[in-house]
Amino acid sequence: MPKLNIAVFVSGRGSNLDSIFGQIKTGRLNASIALVISNRSDAPALDLARSQGAKAIHLAPNQFDDEPAYQETLLNLLQTENIDLVVLAGYLKKIPAAVVNQYKHKMINIHPALLPAFGGKGLYGRYVHEAVLEFGAKISGATVHFVDTEYDTGPPIVQECVPVLDDDTPESLAKRILEVEHRILPQAIEYFCNNQLDVKGRRVYIKKK
Repeated sequence: MPKLNIAVFVSGRGSNLDSIFGQIKTGRLNASIALVISNRSDAPALDLARSQGAKAIHLAPNQFDDEPAYQETLLNLLQTENIDLVVLAGYLKKIPAAVVNQYKHKMINIHPALLPAFGGKGLYGRYVHEAVLEFGAKISGATVHFVDTEYDTGPPIVQECVPVLDDDTPESLAKRILEVEHRILPQAIEYFCNNQLDVKGRRVYIKKK
């Protein structure tokens, strides 16, 4: 099976990106990270990507006069690099609908909660964990899902639960969930690389190897 080209979109330090690099090095993932894009020029993830020899670019909507221009540049970049899978790994900007539609069922996102709970616009990072604790939820977790044109509404691929402890803070809960993220995001990528994902409506079935 040919090696797949992955583009990873990041906004922060890139711990999930680092996890993907690690799993590629072990040979678990039959893929290479051909492109890393961040909406922030100062994102540590860009330096991480460059240290691993990956092409790393700062690209943000505010660099363009309008969304169509941004959308066209983004699509051209992904197509030039022959991207097979787009991975949103802590990316805090909404992807233009035309790009999402072009990569339908070829774009995934990691979210630090059990969707559909605690998802949607404005619920990212610390805000998710604060909402979980404020609600009094006993269980949280992480979800890898296909991306559609709305926030956090695409079909789930992999989910894993994390108990919410009585003395949890947003930071302590985030730390335990991040460990799960580092486990299930490479798992979902592995399923994709091995052509094990079968999407029927909102159900994602994982075929045996």
